[in-house]
Amino acid sequence: MNFRSLAALAALVTFAACNQPAEPPTAEVAGERNAVVTAAVEAQRTRFAAAPPVSDADRATAYQFEFAGLWTDRLPMTAFEGEVVLVVNTASECGFTPQYEGLQAIYDEYQARGFEVVGVPANNFNGQEPGSAEEIQEFCTLNYGVTFPMATKTDVVGEARHPFYAWAEQQLGESAVPGWNFHKLLIGRDGRLIAAFGSSAEPTSDEIRAAIEAALAASTRATPTSQPQ
Repeated sequence: MNFRSLAALAALVTFAACNQPAEPPTAEVAGERNAVVTAAVEAQRTRFAAAPPVSDADRATAYQFEFAGLWTDRLPMTAFEGEVVLVVNTASECGFTPQYEGLQAIYDEYQARGFEVVGVPANNFNGQEPGSAEEIQEFCTLNYGVTFPMATKTDVVGEARHPFYAWAEQQLGESAVPGWNFHKLLIGRDGRLIAAFGSSAEPTSDEIRAAIEAALAASTRATPTSQPQ
């Protein structure tokens, strides 16, 4: 049985737990989360506006790609040069949706050391991300206080998939292709892919923590986009 078949089987096992609504936060918690998220988004807007053009990036790295942003106009991967990045395709109505909490936890824990999470909402798996951009924003803010950068809803598999995911498959093979929501791709400080993790891998698991720690300890080897290619 190949990787995609195993992923599909795991997804079917998890399907029974999907579409469970999150408990609504209290008005006080909702207000606090909204303020924190608003401040984070403003910082991201400033950072992304100053990012080098992706067209100048090393074509062997993830820095050549840009997503449309959920809260921001654009989400250029050049903004994360020299950092470790975990790219995760997310969904609001899945049994794995509570992983947002773990993603936010590791983001808070490692961000100061040069770590980023990029969420990529996708409706490719059983229609579990059906909402509009505004609905996804509200869901992420009120239920999980998500402050890491988020792309707008994006295809991650199929003919219309974002070029980043086609590149990821070229780099890592079949393991880089999402088989369900909350598949994870780890990018090193040099902009190159290090590893892929399946949907069932908890963001705060020892496996993912060890991979992040090792990547943070590595030196930066990517060619800066500010230099001629």
